[in-house]
Amino acid sequence: MPVLTRLIPSPVVVDIRPGALDDLAGLLADQRISTSGRLAVAISEGSGRVLRERLAPALSGADWYPVGNGTIDAAVRLADGIKGNRYDAVVGLGGGKIIDVAKYAAARVGMPMVAVATNLSHDGLCSPVATLDNDNGRGSYGVPTPIAVVIDLDVIREAPGRYVRSGIGDAVSNISCVADWELAHAVRAEDLDGLAAAMARQAGEAVLRHPGGVGDDAFLKVLAEGLVLTGISMSIAGDSRPASGACHEINHAFDLLYPKRAASHGEQVGLGACFAMHLRGAHEESRYMASVLRRHRLPVLAEEIGFSADEFVRAVAYAPQTRPGRFTILEHLNLSTDQIRDAYADYAQAIHS
Repeated sequence: MPVLTRLIPSPVVVDIRPGALDDLAGLLADQRISTSGRLAVAISEGSGRVLRERLAPALSGADWYPVGNGTIDAAVRLADGIKGNRYDAVVGLGGGKIIDVAKYAAARVGMPMVAVATNLSHDGLCSPVATLDNDNGRGSYGVPTPIAVVIDLDVIREAPGRYVRSGIGDAVSNISCVADWELAHAVRAEDLDGLAAAMARQAGEAVLRHPGGVGDDAFLKVLAEGLVLTGISMSIAGDSRPASGACHEINHAFDLLYPKRAASHGEQVGLGACFAMHLRGAHEESRYMASVLRRHRLPVLAEEIGFSADEFVRAVAYAPQTRPGRFTILEHLNLSTDQIRDAYADYAQAIHS
């Protein structure tokens, strides 16, 4: 009887613990990622630059490439800079923007990429997608999954708390995203990958149900693992579907309609997930999700991130246009502006009851 399996694209190393950065050089050599020590290290202007002083003695064969922003132009410049230099790998050291720039540049020159995250603001640190600003706003580019992911919880605790809170909103939103995927499967016979869906949902549930907070190593480890698993779930699906639903459409609408006022990604998708759960009639789940986000000091109402109810209604009405072809609870219900306004009023009342 044949044994049927499938290969899952995933990092060969995932190191999440306090003090992980102290062993970075040894990890890279021991796992045969860079036996020569020849590395191109992309660093942010903030946390990355600070950590360069700490890591430079151990990474004596590395060249350091400061990256000023998360644009497609910055990623192309980085690729041009490292091309032809016979590096073993590209290391992205910093927050989500720097990691996305490094992922794109590594893919462009055909090198493996190592993600060394200094905050947990979203699930892009291990995803097969690089989200970069371009002349038309923001684009998503397919890239290989990082070959290794290193997350030092000591470094994460030193980052501003708003970055961790953003990651909480992004992880918890998986629950709503998977519900949208299942809806598309039921209504439109869209292909559903059960393994990818299970990984994304359980990653979100683990964060949602954990009693700890942003200053707790046990909670930070669960959050970091959840974000990594979410990235792998997208690799399995070959698409962002496990972690991108109505909540992310609402997030994109905020970014496009109010570019100078938009809140963090995690804040917006967390709010969008709570509202989307309410729309699909999962009122108890919506209330619980809102209570957990509130405990972590995340917004659950538009007014809490500086938007009026009317501005939120406009964003929800516009949201389906941000991802043409994607089917979520928003496309399924196809609500009018007045219906969205009534639904938001009901939601606001329900989460405070």
